[in-house]
Amino acid sequence: RGPSQNCDIPISSTRRLLLDCSAHLPLLSSSSPYRSPRTASCSTGGGERYVGFGDPADAAAAMGVWESILRGGGRRFLKRKDSDAGEAGRALEELRGSLFNDFHTSEGAKRQQQRLCGPIVALTFNFVVAVGIIMANKMVMGAVGFNFPIALSLIHYLVAWILMAVLKALYLLPIAPPSKSTPFSSLFALGVVMSFSTGLANVSLKHNSVGFYQMAKIAVTPTIVVAEFFLFQKKVSLQKVITLVVVSFGVSIATVTDLEFNFFGACVALAWIIPSAVNKILWSNLQQSGNWTALALMWKTTPITIFFFIVLMPLLDPPGFWSFSWNFKNSCAVIISALFGFLLQWSGALALGATSALSHVVLGQFKTIVIMLSGYLVFNSDPGFTSLCGAVIALVGMSVYTYLGIKESATGGKKTPSKSARQNSPLLKSKVVKDGEKQETRTIESV
Repeated sequence: RGPSQNCDIPISSTRRLLLDCSAHLPLLSSSSPYRSPRTASCSTGGGERYVGFGDPADAAAAMGVWESILRGGGRRFLKRKDSDAGEAGRALEELRGSLFNDFHTSEGAKRQQQRLCGPIVALTFNFVVAVGIIMANKMVMGAVGFNFPIALSLIHYLVAWILMAVLKALYLLPIAPPSKSTPFSSLFALGVVMSFSTGLANVSLKHNSVGFYQMAKIAVTPTIVVAEFFLFQKKVSLQKVITLVVVSFGVSIATVTDLEFNFFGACVALAWIIPSAVNKILWSNLQQSGNWTALALMWKTTPITIFFFIVLMPLLDPPGFWSFSWNFKNSCAVIISALFGFLLQWSGALALGATSALSHVVLGQFKTIVIMLSGYLVFNSDPGFTSLCGAVIALVGMSVYTYLGIKESATGGKKTPSKSARQNSPLLKSKVVKDGEKQETRTIESV
């Protein structure tokens, strides 16, 4: 239209924003051809809003100013903000994925257990809990008079299963590996031998003297060596064998003061040796060969163990369980013992997963020697000169065994596979790395 007429232009929301903002710009200098635009608005019958400019040159000038701003730093600023938001979003997604893998996959849960609970932490945890449960069981069996060893073990595992059910309801129980990775027969066998190992140990301690019970515990060591050789073709070095003989000899001198037993107690002790050895071997092997964590494996096997405890209770426990005085004091003592039982089972599984079955047996013998020496040093008990000499021999053997284990671990970590093994191993892959125009082929180990 002519220059004296208003130019009514329907505009989009973006241009309306630019034009509305341009009305608030300060006036340019009088010498500049671009002045602040004079705006006027009106509406048509259709409800469409128009913005009118008295001078089309002013509208073009305002649009040119804002387009130059957006072409300059404005677009770069918006682009930089979008880029920062994208990087923050990707970092957040990576963090969420990492946390999900750590807590909601069996591989992540296994890595967390290995990172937080190494061999030293696991063995120390198991040692402290074992001393605590000895005191708790003495209170239950002695002061309270609860003389039902199988029933006590059943209560321990029932409380453990309830606690794990609470953890599962709160999504705190580690995820178990897929069912295809571990056959049910292995889990069933572990549940069965665990019930016999725990139940028969308590029955043996009730019907045999402490000396005969310790002799049965010492016999577990060579049983583990033989069983691991036949089951997994696992060999023990000659130095370790000699060290284990020295440890067993020292423990026998220190603890075996009497060998009083009856026929039934002897049969129970002999029947306990093999399930105890197989129980430790399976716990260690399933955790180290698969992605099982201690709690996940406990959750799968505890129902099987509870079932066999129910079967064994009427066969091995004396009558009178239901007539026991379940008052508040006695019930609290049994519950405290059950809580220690759960911690003992958990700490034992952690120790077996972090070390080996033989190391766990040596830890048990170390616990026996420490308890005996603590009674001599703290409570002024007199075990006798022979027992003290045996304790010293056992401690020396345990120290040498620990040194050999650390040395083997360090040597095994530094060993590299042979060339033929690396070529045939399915765990090794080839990766091509490009550096400019040069290509280099490297062999990397997949974790």
